[in-house]
Amino acid sequence: MKTDDRLPDLVRTITLTDMVAYGAATWDYHRLHYDDGFARRAGMRGPIVDGQMFGALFAEQLTRSLASDQRISRLFFRNAAPTYAGETVVCEAKVTAVMPGLTTVELSARVGDRLVVVAAGAELSTP
Repeated sequence: MKTDDRLPDLVRTITLTDMVAYGAATWDYHRLHYDDGFARRAGMRGPIVDGQMFGALFAEQLTRSLASDQRISRLFFRNAAPTYAGETVVCEAKVTAVMPGLTTVELSARVGDRLVVVAAGAELSTP
């Protein structure tokens, strides 16, 4: 990896089944993530993707590009807008710095032209 390299985008349509499976895996059974009526009564247009699912998506995207001796040592992000069941998310990543033992990456996620995750990044370390 070199500074200003873009990592391959991760494109994923998140289905209601994905959301229920993620909830089961993380023990997060909040009704906003699977109950259409509950989500609508809460002012949403349907079930919303658990914000922490973006951590899993970014980790998958980064892991696909890591050198064999690199590890994700820091991952952070801020959810900016809800993402709904059935929407296609595009996770983007750009290398911002490469130093001995440390690579920094700027991350974002969008649905169409709507940014859903901002202020996101990762540090990749090499022992």
